[in-house]
Amino acid sequence: MADPSSYRPKPGQIPDSPGVYRFRDEHGRVIYVGKAKSLRSRLSSYFQDLAGLHPRTRTMVTTAASVEWTVVSTEVEALQLEYSWIKEYDPRFNVKYRDDKSYPSLAVTLGEEFPRVQVMRGPKKKGVRYFGPYAHAWAIRETVDLMLRVFPVRTCSAGVFKRSAQIGRPCLLGYIGKCSAPCVGRVSPEEHRELAEEFCDFMAGRTGAYIRRLEQQMHDAAEEMEYEKAARLRDDIEALRRAMEKNAVVLADATDADLIAVAEDELEAAVQIFHVRGGRVRGQRGWVTDKVEAVDTAGLVEHALQQLYGEESGDAVPKEVLVPALPEPVEPVAQWLGERRGSRVDLRIPQRGDKKDLMATVQRNAQQALVLHKTKRASDLTTRSRALEEISEALELDSAPLRIECFDISHLQGQDVVASMVVFEDGLARKSEYRRFQIKGFEGQDDVRSMHEVIGRRFRRYLREKQKAGEWSEENAVETAEEENGHAGPVDARTEDGRPKRFAYPPQLVVVDGGQPQVAAARRALDELGIDDVAVCGLAKRLEEVWLPGEDDPVVLPRTSEGLYLLQRVRDEAHRFAIAYQRSKRTKALRSGPLDEVPGLGETRKKALLKHFGSVKRLRAATVEQICEAPGIGRKTAETIAAALAAAAPPAPAVNTATGEIMEEAGE
Repeated sequence: MADPSSYRPKPGQIPDSPGVYRFRDEHGRVIYVGKAKSLRSRLSSYFQDLAGLHPRTRTMVTTAASVEWTVVSTEVEALQLEYSWIKEYDPRFNVKYRDDKSYPSLAVTLGEEFPRVQVMRGPKKKGVRYFGPYAHAWAIRETVDLMLRVFPVRTCSAGVFKRSAQIGRPCLLGYIGKCSAPCVGRVSPEEHRELAEEFCDFMAGRTGAYIRRLEQQMHDAAEEMEYEKAARLRDDIEALRRAMEKNAVVLADATDADLIAVAEDELEAAVQIFHVRGGRVRGQRGWVTDKVEAVDTAGLVEHALQQLYGEESGDAVPKEVLVPALPEPVEPVAQWLGERRGSRVDLRIPQRGDKKDLMATVQRNAQQALVLHKTKRASDLTTRSRALEEISEALELDSAPLRIECFDISHLQGQDVVASMVVFEDGLARKSEYRRFQIKGFEGQDDVRSMHEVIGRRFRRYLREKQKAGEWSEENAVETAEEENGHAGPVDARTEDGRPKRFAYPPQLVVVDGGQPQVAAARRALDELGIDDVAVCGLAKRLEEVWLPGEDDPVVLPRTSEGLYLLQRVRDEAHRFAIAYQRSKRTKALRSGPLDEVPGLGETRKKALLKHFGSVKRLRAATVEQICEAPGIGRKTAETIAAALAAAAPPAPAVNTATGEIMEEAGE
């Protein structure tokens, strides 16, 4: 625990101007980002008597080891920079909302030549117009099914579209009138795009004028005695009205607004958002967060606005945003929203009428979401806490192992030996921290030596990061200059200014898949590096025994123990991850051929060669001049290919076991 006075800036050093500040811990990681109208006033408030600080603020300032700031011109710039840094550094003490589910949206891919209507989840893509999000995907599909009668826009995948174009026949929707069949040229790209834009206009709330136009067309057709056309238009109008009825009018003045409500307690907060377009609720979503910083309702609203509109622009930001409490000060936030939209945005608290009534409905949804979240999480949190406490007691640790790393070795008869490292934090898998290794220190099968190598490599990287941060003295530093060429997992490297780096976080507990020999190898690797504050244990598969270094007898946890169950989950996840990596390497090796050994020959030119000659056998028999005739192959490359194929021994011919006939190597 750090003393805030040890890193408190000197008097007069902090400027009295708007800015954004960052607190860093002893490892240099950014743990909190904040903004202030006056940096001097705000930062000074953190360095008062610890007894006068909020408990969460007190935890943050005692965890931090330094503070720095950036001066900006206006409070709007401070808001923008704060949002960017929170997204970049993911500080542990900042409020971070998480979606309680992946909400589906109705999407129209206007960026394609023939726009497609479909259900989409996940991050928004460029060139796609979104409506929603909605609570259920089936609700979107029902609405689309009704509207395709009037707006027969393409809904098929790229593969189905291409296939229909090749065979010259549309899919079933084209035959029943729910697709205009642009795949076979029934409508031009321009006509189909006009249909898609009309679909978007209708979904955006501009419904009245379109229905009135259809009604006029229906009356005109009836007057001209085109009764079939009039009946079709009548059915179209009825379909559109049924689609509209799925979203009842909640605001009579055709308002475009987002309503945000917050329900909170001392530890958590839930946010609910209703998206109202054209006076109708067009979408709903919700977030839940842990209150890791001292924040009031206005602060939660501000964080919600940043997350909701930080990546949006144009009409995605409505003209009106209704909230339960206004951020303080409100002017920079309103100006920032206006810049995102491109015009004025009214940010206010509803006081009376339909908007206040609707806000009450949103508030009830937020309260129900918080209750549901706490009900779901209570048993899970209790179970995980009990599991960590049981592990701590069984292994006689000083505290619960909040970060556990597990290592496993995998190979196939001593070939392609690989290792995995999986990470569990607070009893939950943290897949972004998973790592994979190739064993390169020796050849053959030796799980004990492999475990020693992997543990040593992982913690050498940890010591290297500590040394860079100035936490590991030169005289105590171990030689860490070797490159981890065996690392083949996802890279989470970050820069020197505080973003997390690979292997920078030490675990409280290392679990190895195995018994006494593997545990002894892991402990020996840590001792050689001078690391004595990381506990080690092994979990043997046969009897699910927990082994500790230097102990002749295992620790036996009850079969019903939550701690044993958590260790099993960690071990099984490491085993799965190692097996998956080993199989992927084996599959890649089996797919390799003689052309893979030709230096400088990429996938594109390999495919071109095989397409030109038909097989490796014919390519091997070709002359240099004939190889030069293949697309993209020059004479020097052709000579290299001919030499490589001549040096490689041809595979044994395939034999038909029924007839004894030697088969043609067409598959080469």
